[in-house]
Amino acid sequence: MQSMQGMQTIEAPLLTARQVQRMLGVDRSTVYRMAEDGRLPALKIGRQWRFHPGQIEHLLAADTSPSTDAVAPVDAAGVGASSVINVAAELLGVMMVVTDMEGRPLTPVANPCPWFAGRADDPETIAACVAEWRLLADDLDFEPKFFTGLLGFECARTYIRSGRTLVGMVLAGGVAPPDSDSTTLFRLDEAQRRRVLAALPKVAATLSRSIAAPDSPAPRIQNATAATTITTITRRTP
Repeated sequence: MQSMQGMQTIEAPLLTARQVQRMLGVDRSTVYRMAEDGRLPALKIGRQWRFHPGQIEHLLAADTSPSTDAVAPVDAAGVGASSVINVAAELLGVMMVVTDMEGRPLTPVANPCPWFAGRADDPETIAACVAEWRLLADDLDFEPKFFTGLLGFECARTYIRSGRTLVGMVLAGGVAPPDSDSTTLFRLDEAQRRRVLAALPKVAATLSRSIAAPDSPAPRIQNATAATTITTITRRTP
């Protein structure tokens, strides 16, 4: 009993959302959302979120630069990433792709919009997409948001993690800007846009949970399980 009490006295107290907000430099509502969807390691005690200081410090100190072995954990065939984004893209009404941290696609583009489908075999279009995806990887803003790229349509992205390391991205795109009259891009109203942005981190969290630790066998997501999980996520997202 005494040893347990001794351990408790040296354990650092849990952080509050306000403290984590100051550490990360984001709004407190962002801290809550990131805790809720798994982007921040957290415990819920009653109605309050609490955070282990060591985990937050590791997150802040994490090396997010691409590495040569960063692609392996996000093996599209191994973790069923294609199945996950195929279902999510159809339900959300956008095109989606999983990439590594260099912007290289690890899955085929799911549910391509007509504009992209007509150019999918064009090397210049693919190269332009990869270049934009690479820029997104370099912008370490954890909050998903839509932006208009050089190709004229909107994209949003969130990160896939292996432990505390960023190893890939889930991107949603092919969306017409609000002032566009394009008939070859997906048109989303404000509610649909919010739904996509809210669902993206949950899709990424599903993939992140499926990535094995370096010393354990890579798990598999069966197609039916992936479909059920993402269907539930997207339908519950307001």
